[in-house]
Amino acid sequence: QVRLVESGGGLVQAGGSLRLSCVVSGLDVGGVHMAWYRQAPGKLRDLVARISPRYTTTYEDFAEGRFEIERNNARGTVTLQMNGLKYEDTAVYYCHIWGPDIYWGQGIQVTVSS
Repeated sequence: QVRLVESGGGLVQAGGSLRLSCVVSGLDVGGVHMAWYRQAPGKLRDLVARISPRYTTTYEDFAEGRFEIERNNARGTVTLQMNGLKYEDTAVYYCHIWGPDIYWGQGIQVTVSS
């Protein structure tokens, strides 16, 4: 059974930092794409950043320069370092992997106080 478990969320003041981690079990992640999405209240779930099996990274405009996605295939993890957090970054953040099957984590709350 494949499981994705996120950690590292919480409450932070604007300008602060958080590091989200997602541990994948039940699957060799070496060949899968990995990503972080987020969903704010009343909005659609949006891509934040993704990283390919060859470590190519892609960031949405709002994340570029502030967030960094990394993967560790040996540990089966994908992390999202978030710096310079803004109130509008408040959302539930989801770990997502695909290739060929699709899996989602349960989500973790990030709240940024202004």
